[in-house]
Amino acid sequence: MLVYIHRAKTHYVSLPTQPVMTTTQTLSPSHTHPNNEIIYPQGEFWSDEPPLETNLHLTQIILLIKCLEWLWQDREDYFATGNLTIYYSPNQKKSEFFRGPDFFVVLGTTRNPKRKSWVVWQEEGKYPNVIIEILSDSTAKTDREEKKEIYQNTFRTPDYFWFEPYSLEFEGYTLIRGKYQPIEPNEQGWLWSEELGLYLGIYEDKLRYFSANGELIPTPEEAAIQQKQQKEYERQQKELALQKIAELTARLRELGINPDENL
Repeated sequence: MLVYIHRAKTHYVSLPTQPVMTTTQTLSPSHTHPNNEIIYPQGEFWSDEPPLETNLHLTQIILLIKCLEWLWQDREDYFATGNLTIYYSPNQKKSEFFRGPDFFVVLGTTRNPKRKSWVVWQEEGKYPNVIIEILSDSTAKTDREEKKEIYQNTFRTPDYFWFEPYSLEFEGYTLIRGKYQPIEPNEQGWLWSEELGLYLGIYEDKLRYFSANGELIPTPEEAAIQQKQQKEYERQQKELALQKIAELTARLRELGINPDENL
């Protein structure tokens, strides 16, 4: 396994596993020094982003993916993922120009879950429509400065957000005439994403989606609980209605009225 240091991130790239024929030779002492020449492996690359710094970072990324997949469960025209490498070299080389956003969404594509990475020149030149970076001590400066510049000038990503899961710092930018402009928060402090057609805002110390009319977009688990509660509510309402009918029928009979004769 070779290690490549690219700006603020370290990327690990696995070498191909096919057998390779080699020639054995005896090294003299003068050849025992390490060879510092960088060798770029050929072939298909798997995404191999650095480990996430904390469990909060992992939880937040999974939450963003799960909620959007639940909301868009009937759609097949997007791809949403996290911590996956984006290769964007104009020379179509996977050994140069790559980034791994914490979370991104590409619209107008397919949901193909078998993608090992996002290779721009193999995806009709598409870049993410939305990117969210989860800030950490080691990446915050890069996310606020270098990555913001790349997403603005190279990716041309329309909506860019960042969120710090400990301090709850949350900012968003939208691309206007080629430059990122801050997104103004609404009264709740939420930021609107035109690309997603949703608000992003903090709820119980997590970054969540909200519909245009302010409803929290649930996780699949939350949606199941809501459905169960709704069914229980409907059952109770039906029982109350039947109870009221029985009480009214009994009252009519006390008054000497047979309600069955008036049906």
